[in-house]
Amino acid sequence: MSDNVWDYLGEYETERDDILDAVDTVFRSGQLVLGQSVKAFEAEYAAWHGMAHCVGVDNGTNAIKLALQAAGVRPGDEVITVSNTAAPTIVAIDSVGAVPVFVDVDSDTYLMDNSAVSSVVGPRTTCILPVHLYGQCVDLTELRALADAHDLILLEDCAQAHGARHRGQLAGTTGDASAFSFYPTKVLGTYGDGGAVVTDDDETARRLRRLRYYGMEERYYVVETPGHNSRLDEVHAEILRRKLRRLDSYIASRRAVADRYAAALAGTDLALPVVAPHNEHVYYVYVVRHPRRDEIIAALREYDIDLNISYPWPVHTMTGFAHLGYAEGALPITEKLAGEIFSLPMYPALEPAKQDRIIDALQKVLAKL
Repeated sequence: MSDNVWDYLGEYETERDDILDAVDTVFRSGQLVLGQSVKAFEAEYAAWHGMAHCVGVDNGTNAIKLALQAAGVRPGDEVITVSNTAAPTIVAIDSVGAVPVFVDVDSDTYLMDNSAVSSVVGPRTTCILPVHLYGQCVDLTELRALADAHDLILLEDCAQAHGARHRGQLAGTTGDASAFSFYPTKVLGTYGDGGAVVTDDDETARRLRRLRYYGMEERYYVVETPGHNSRLDEVHAEILRRKLRRLDSYIASRRAVADRYAAALAGTDLALPVVAPHNEHVYYVYVVRHPRRDEIIAALREYDIDLNISYPWPVHTMTGFAHLGYAEGALPITEKLAGEIFSLPMYPALEPAKQDRIIDALQKVLAKL
């Protein structure tokens, strides 16, 4: 079997009894949709963040979409974000009819360049959407102040940063609302799709619960405002409840994997992850950088090692978003990164022996460049 960026089977073997018990618990409950497991997970995930509300939805993309709608973002409004992100961030903005406005990223951390945000705030701007990327937080201090000064919504994309902290504060606890994904690869992931929005605002939470359930408030068939079918599944909610109790251990394991990479690759010419000041990184992915990236990836395939690139195509360069009008060179750092970054295998159950094989092969490839 080849060595891949992510593999859930080792974790599943360790946790199999608990995962199957979670499934059995739901099946025996008699409630398969919006039952006690969803309610319990929402309460526990909100409490874990010290927030008032968590609203479970069907995936991370819809978590962003519904959060935008619940916050009042309308067609034609502008949402400031980054292009160095997974496409779903932008798909969610587009799906509500809003217009993404991109700023470049920091060349060391690859996070949103906060100094560029104020220059693109305009009369149609209603929201700033920073992406906590690769497992660490954007510094939201300035963005929170900027949002407050211009009466803008601050929505955090936390899909890659469960448990990450800045100055001790958890990702997802500074914005007006925060969107999470529980896709299987995530730091907290289930065995399929899932998502949630966390907020302290009672009215936002009420709107979210209505939006995820066709627009219905309490009674089935009575639509208050048009909504969606975007409910978190009971089985995934119960699995997430169990895994939430182990989230700290997942993060500790990821950091241990990252430390092994850092120690072994420190003497190479790879650019290793830079942790931003005051950040506590959770290493959703371990992204490195090299100007001869494509040669390295091709050479590693000869060792049966397949690596991923997060992300090879900046969203503003994709044909699906050509209508936004961003010419080549509009975001120079983002575009340069796209040709140089790649991810090494990173997941809690990555065995030291397997990681050593990856490191050894990478060192041999780098030595031949």
